[in-house]
Amino acid sequence: MQPTQDNIIHAGEPSRSALRVAALRAAHQLLDDPVVFEDPLALAILGADKAAKIRADPQRFNDPLLRGLRAALIVRSKVAEEELAKAVRDGVQQYVVLGAGLDTFGCRNPYSGDGLRVFEVDHPSTQRWKRAMLEDAAIAQPESMTFVGVDFERDALADRLREAGFRADQPAFFSWLGVVFYLTREAVFDTLKFVAALPPRSAIVFDFRMEPSLLDRRTRAVDEYLALHVAGQGEPWKSAFDPASLCDTLLGMGFTEARSLASDELNARYLSQRKDKLALGGAFRLMCAKV
Repeated sequence: MQPTQDNIIHAGEPSRSALRVAALRAAHQLLDDPVVFEDPLALAILGADKAAKIRADPQRFNDPLLRGLRAALIVRSKVAEEELAKAVRDGVQQYVVLGAGLDTFGCRNPYSGDGLRVFEVDHPSTQRWKRAMLEDAAIAQPESMTFVGVDFERDALADRLREAGFRADQPAFFSWLGVVFYLTREAVFDTLKFVAALPPRSAIVFDFRMEPSLLDRRTRAVDEYLALHVAGQGEPWKSAFDPASLCDTLLGMGFTEARSLASDELNARYLSQRKDKLALGGAFRLMCAKV
């Protein structure tokens, strides 16, 4: 992925990675057939100018590397929202989106009638930027959606959530997508311990980077290239995990279930028999854990 391909991303915006993900999610709505993850707000939230650039030339998001990244982000979102649906059927009424970026679920919440409240957690500067983008795009913030500004270098997640109305005595579902890569192992485990301490029926879905030593030579080369690229953008990856060891760690924290979903399984479930070669790479892993 060359920096010149991200020409809809401009310096000075709070999160390059958040906008990059949103652009790829929007491109998925135009490029891929069938669409795996439908998001009717994916283009609109970017604003008229950025959306027009994507509509004018969606193929620039379709080289092999960007296609693999797009597959990863749409599949992780699909899994997260499928698991959320199960949690809602199980009576869960709190959904926490950690590192929400330009995620649109809170604005299209189909479970608001079931009492689902959405807490979007992100850095305050990113949230100010997102609020401005929502306003420019005339996308309303529903009453069921609450922004929770957290500076993880200064703030405790539990405190900020509680101040926003989150009930730690009730179960909650968490999605944590595209974030763990950028955190230290200690920071990752601190957040997971918080979720593990919540009441039964609480759950979390998150993606993570595989330990490079566990990858084959070709996949490791792609992983190293991406790691160098994001580091050059000022957002270096800081953690990687052995899936089996991570499952054991989660169970030791108090989760009763921990399932690591590999790319082969996810490709078979969501991306089989396609003509457009949309597929996940071998370094991609998803974890589903339940209290």
